[in-house]
Amino acid sequence: MSMTGKTSGVLYLCATPIGNLEDITLRALKVLREVDLVAAEDTRRTRKLFSHYGIHTALTSYHEHNRQAKGGYIIEQLNGGRNVALVSDAGTPGISDPGEELVKAALENGIEVTPLPGPSALLAALTVSGLPLDRFVFEGFLPTKHKERSKRLSELAKEPRTIVVYESPHRLLKTLGELIDAFGRRQACAARELTKMHEEVQRGTLDRLQEHFKRQSLRGEFVLVIEGCSVKDEQEQLIYRNSALSPEEFVHMLKEEGVSPSKAIKIVSRLRNIPRRELYKEINSSQ
Repeated sequence: MSMTGKTSGVLYLCATPIGNLEDITLRALKVLREVDLVAAEDTRRTRKLFSHYGIHTALTSYHEHNRQAKGGYIIEQLNGGRNVALVSDAGTPGISDPGEELVKAALENGIEVTPLPGPSALLAALTVSGLPLDRFVFEGFLPTKHKERSKRLSELAKEPRTIVVYESPHRLLKTLGELIDAFGRRQACAARELTKMHEEVQRGTLDRLQEHFKRQSLRGEFVLVIEGCSVKDEQEQLIYRNSALSPEEFVHMLKEEGVSPSKAIKIVSRLRNIPRRELYKEINSSQ
């Protein structure tokens, strides 16, 4: 694929099937056959795709553990006028993989970057979730360190847009439990093995999903789509997180977070269904 008049090649971001090998565009197949080199996250998986479609283009690996060294090599190939296609294990390159770093390096070197749109587990799960699609936020995999994870979940609990996260099968139940603690009984969708023979899409409240998957043998990466926060959700979360506190402790907690004493009493009075005058009296008698 010589690019007349250009000294450098083109980096193609080529979306590949997330399960069913027939989910690939004609343009992607054409480019994969004609480029000089294909950089793959896992060359073994890409060889299966190549074998299915009779593609014989040279392959090189590009993944999380060799991205620095191999990234430099790929940029050299592009600067030398060769065209390269980047593919991930499945779906669109750059989504939850090191592809974004290669794109950044290519752009810094003045190399043309062209997308070849196609399959995406993120969008596939969103479209079948039954949840609002007009606005959403994609979080990828949640942080693994406890402190960072708790902070992220606390932030997301207030997020009004539909939320999408990825999760591995061995962490799914733990993550659902954490989501229940942070979000309460939100509507959600859990999708796995999308486009494959054993595709499964479950919809319901987070606690219902947790109960369902407790009885399952879990395999395949999950996409979790979660309803955004509403005003009602915020009130329910506040009640849930502080249900173990006495009314006086609840008021004290709100005051520590910067809420004025009168407003704190008003909030607790409404949420605990206690007359405001009675709550004032209890707080004054305990001081």
